[in-house]
Amino acid sequence: MLPTQHKFTSPSDFSRTIKRGRRAGTRTVVVHLHEPDAPIAHQGGPRVGLIVSKAVGNAVIRHRTSRRLRHVCAALFDALPPTADLVIRALPGSGGASSRELDRDIRKALRRLGALDE
Repeated sequence: MLPTQHKFTSPSDFSRTIKRGRRAGTRTVVVHLHEPDAPIAHQGGPRVGLIVSKAVGNAVIRHRTSRRLRHVCAALFDALPPTADLVIRALPGSGGASSRELDRDIRKALRRLGALDE
């Protein structure tokens, strides 16, 4: 589980990040990143929202994919800007991807967006 301060709390958080943010895609995920100019209400570091649709697979595969994505995101909190909002949309290929592949693809997308310096 992600700590509460790192989770989106409403559907408007998802829509704001997707509409106002920049995005980068890979084979397994699409990453939407929004870094507001003005200070915002959330404190405690970056926030993450996950979208894992039925296109990824059945319930078992979707839940496994969600757990893997949460684990990858938890490892990135120190590397992301503290005010960043991040939505990760899992593509159908993510259902068969390993944790290592998901980590690599998310980091690749974040580097394209300029959020990681690695």
